[in-house]
Amino acid sequence: MNDNSIAREFFDTYARALLDRDAHAVAELYAVPALIEFPDQAIAVSDAGQTAEFFAGAFGQYSEVTDADAAVTVVAATSHSIWADVAWDHHGGAPDERNMYQLVRTGEGWRIAVLTPLEQ
Repeated sequence: MNDNSIAREFFDTYARALLDRDAHAVAELYAVPALIEFPDQAIAVSDAGQTAEFFAGAFGQYSEVTDADAAVTVVAATSHSIWADVAWDHHGGAPDERNMYQLVRTGEGWRIAVLTPLEQ
């Protein structure tokens, strides 16, 4: 499987967990530790429970979203990391988003280690 296929498969799984509003499944797709680098606020994730709590609290803003497409562009890759620029097209109820993700290979598979929002 090549880097593009790995990233595509990963973000298909991630999108399904998000659309299912399954905070536990989303949290399982994040590495621990991880870093969420929001503008003016960095969140160091040291426990999967933090990720689950964050997403459980954020699902409300996506309540009208019933489908989402992710345009995934791999911008760099090594044997242990994949950097993917992902543009999310939310179908109704939430603004579209664009994020840079660093996926890392772990014993459990690929996980998000760093998430950085990008401008549209």
